Amino acid sequence: MIARNTICLWYESDALGAATFYARTFPDSAVTAVNRAPGDYPSGKEGDVLTVEFTVLGIPCLGLNGGDTFKQSEAFSFQVATDDQAETDRLWNAIVGNGGQESECGWCKDKWGVSWQITPRVLTEAYTGSDRAAAKRVFNAMMTMRKIDVAAIEAARRG
Repeated sequence: MIARNTICLWYESDALGAATFYARTFPDSAVTAVNRAPGDYPSGKEGDVLTVEFTVLGIPCLGLNGGDTFKQSEAFSFQVATDDQAETDRLWNAIVGNGGQESECGWCKDKWGVSWQITPRVLTEAYTGSDRAAAKRVFNAMMTMRKIDVAAIEAARRG
């Protein structure tokens, strides 16, 4: 059954590679269908992989091999809430270590240009909590980081 609302991600030509990586990396993720083009199209030939249906952390997605017309941007990102430093490290290192790149404040990009926020729950809880002084300390600490350091966030929260 086709989901009523699906995130469509535009890839130059490797939607299947991206979907396969996501399925290997994130829990509750899978490649569910590979659809081949029934005819030639501007960025491909009949029989090429046109779309890939997949889930990322339970979210239905469609990868479209659309050519180089459009690029990914930080205007869209997956935000992944992690439970601890080990999970944060595993996901961050998987993305960055597979041809991705680090960015600021827990953001990174995979090798296909899709942005990810690998965000420990302790960070979100701290800067959205009722203790505004702790929230400010945590926020200021986060602003100096690339990958989030859970111990440093907890220390900033305590003051």
